[in-house]
Amino acid sequence: MEITVCRAADVAALDRFMGATAATSFHARRFARQEAGECTYLIAWLDGRSVGHMEMRWVGCDAPEVTVDCPEIGGLGVWPEELRSRGIGSQLIRAAEELARKRGLTVVGIGVGRDNPRAAALYQRLGYRPVIDYLDRYTYLGADGVEHEVVDPCTFLTKPLV
Repeated sequence: MEITVCRAADVAALDRFMGATAATSFHARRFARQEAGECTYLIAWLDGRSVGHMEMRWVGCDAPEVTVDCPEIGGLGVWPEELRSRGIGSQLIRAAEELARKRGLTVVGIGVGRDNPRAAALYQRLGYRPVIDYLDRYTYLGADGVEHEVVDPCTFLTKPLV
């Protein structure tokens, strides 16, 4: 497996694989944030095919309840589902942690939905510890062209980079 920083040419390929359109592409939004210097968007590749992604948000968590000053790992996903629990997510997280170390940062954070015990267990195994509960609020443009708002109860966790 190879982990790379997302390139402009990767966005269309990611959209094709996930069935997104240019109007609904969260890949394009993440790539735009990367181009603005707000994040680094990492893609996991296996046999030339994208199998996972995550965004290292250098600007930290948007939720006002989260006052920890550290970058946030967000949008971690592995697909197709049968590839989960094979270390792809762990490798993406480790790659993000290494990016933070190279910037001289000493703490990294990650949010997890309270309805996602599988991800919470992974983060705990990797050394992340809970700091605060919060509500993650975001919007997305659905395939129907309508903007949808989501509010997810989450827990923010941090890990010292030693």
